[in-house]
Amino acid sequence: MKKLALISLAFLMLSTVRAQDADQVGWISKFGFAGGFTPMWVIPNFEPLNTVLPNFGVEKFSTSGFVAYGGGGYAYLMFIENVRIGGFGYGGSLNQKANVGGADKEVEYILNSGAFTIEYTLPFIEGVAVSIGAMLGGGTQELKIYSNNSNFTWDGVWNEVSSNGAASNISRTIQNDFFTVTPTLTLDVPLNRFMAFRIGTGYQFSFADEWTIENRKTLNNVPSDLNGDAFFIQTGLYFGLFAF
Repeated sequence: MKKLALISLAFLMLSTVRAQDADQVGWISKFGFAGGFTPMWVIPNFEPLNTVLPNFGVEKFSTSGFVAYGGGGYAYLMFIENVRIGGFGYGGSLNQKANVGGADKEVEYILNSGAFTIEYTLPFIEGVAVSIGAMLGGGTQELKIYSNNSNFTWDGVWNEVSSNGAASNISRTIQNDFFTVTPTLTLDVPLNRFMAFRIGTGYQFSFADEWTIENRKTLNNVPSDLNGDAFFIQTGLYFGLFAF
């Protein structure tokens, strides 16, 4: 009976210590701050743009997306368990070029976005941080369109923009500014206490369909589905203090 009582007492003490350790680990897992560099793969909707590019003489943009580069950071809120806040931004571009009848033609698409981030890290997953969250912010998409014969002179430029001659070199810049709401899912895998590998995904919903051209003049009749909505995958390394 004494042995049984001692074993029971030891088991109870061990269970208590482990429970305390678990509580401590749980508290530590809520702590951390980091920032880093994040290469991304972004997939906007190029279908409305691709319907007009062949008429201009250049190839369509790939609907599989393009590379962008970003960065961000976060810190856990010690007074709200498992919640972290921070910021994130990215930018990228791609273009298509062609020579058509002696004219060099080019279309460049540029997408930039920045946002405030808030995430909740799932507490029942140990060793890594799996977080669901959202980004609230804004961005810009821009189209630059060029058609020129590559022969530029000082006088020629001013002749083209005056009434003295017809323009043979043309450039247009059109732009759309928008607000964003982006649901996200991220996984941070610590490589050590101060460095972690990140992979995540999200879908950027954009709000605002107003486009402008040149010196902020309104551009009408732009297809409504040419917007800042985009699916993305992010990867990268974050540096800071990790205790998952």
